[in-house]
Amino acid sequence: MILSDSVVTLRPLSFSDKFRLVEIANNKNISDNLRDGFPNPYTLANAESFIANVSKADPPEVFAIVWNGEYVGNIGLHKGTDVYRKSAEVGYFLGEPYWNKGIMPRAVNLICEYGFRELDIVRIHAGIFEFNPSSMRVLEKCGFRREAIFKNAVFKNGKICDEYRYVKLLDEQNGNN
Repeated sequence: MILSDSVVTLRPLSFSDKFRLVEIANNKNISDNLRDGFPNPYTLANAESFIANVSKADPPEVFAIVWNGEYVGNIGLHKGTDVYRKSAEVGYFLGEPYWNKGIMPRAVNLICEYGFRELDIVRIHAGIFEFNPSSMRVLEKCGFRREAIFKNAVFKNGKICDEYRYVKLLDEQNGNN
């Protein structure tokens, strides 16, 4: 499945992406803003394992972000289970040279449209560490609203911090506030 708005394209990851994935993901400035499951340093073995795991998902959950014909980051939409089966969590990263170019809001909008249209969900949420206001702005540009602040919810890099929870609902996506 390929999603595009004519500027940004989301496509499945392939094993040929592994070297580029290492190149853009092996960056402490990126791993600092993601869960600890995203390693630093980011190795070729990490990339191969990640691509192998995400390639199994049906429907697709993780996509490569392509801008100007270049693979620049990843975005994923992970559907909940059990009583959370109508919800999904969005997560993403962008190679640092591509920050502040308007790429990520486009990618987030594309993945949200996909999720609401194809995955039978009514809610998309994201948890952002308190020290990542840039990611909060991305979500706000995409129509997400801050739903809650989970005080002292995250332990990252040896420090306790808050998690800001953002949400976008299907009926808000369709303009039915």
